[in-house]
Amino acid sequence: MINKAIFWDRDGVLNQALIRDGKPFSPRSRDQFVLIDGVGDVLEMTAGLGFLNIVVTNQPDIGTGHVTWELINDFHQNIMTSLPVERVYVCSHVDEDRCACRKPGNGLLLQAANDYELSLPDCWLVGDRWKDIDAGRSVGCRTIYVDRGYQETRAEGYDFLCRDTSDVVRIFEEVSL
Repeated sequence: MINKAIFWDRDGVLNQALIRDGKPFSPRSRDQFVLIDGVGDVLEMTAGLGFLNIVVTNQPDIGTGHVTWELINDFHQNIMTSLPVERVYVCSHVDEDRCACRKPGNGLLLQAANDYELSLPDCWLVGDRWKDIDAGRSVGCRTIYVDRGYQETRAEGYDFLCRDTSDVVRIFEEVSL
């Protein structure tokens, strides 16, 4: 039984985030949704190490009406057919909703752990924002911060730092699993 996973944030980690005034934003059209070069190789490697690849993503643009569930589902169908991803978990709430599933809350991670009988201390989270890292740390996952240099609060307390998703391969080569 597989009981470990890598939780991947979506925007800025698997697909390109749109940058405005130094801050990342989610794509809002099909032509803006572009997977990051080489990300498939990274996820193939982690799957080969026995990890389930699970996406956990905040998508408040659904809640604010800027995108539809149909469009988000198209993006996720693209991910599921292009990458070795087991499942995509989505929070459509905004910060003001104060839900448990919106990162830095850990509801998406706990749901995945329940669904797949995961041992969270054996799991990892890869994210490009402080909310991702805090969510992973709160359930005992090891964390990798993909520092894209956004002009916003930086993550703290992560286990590993990299500048690009492809650097995850280097980290896993260096770490004894």
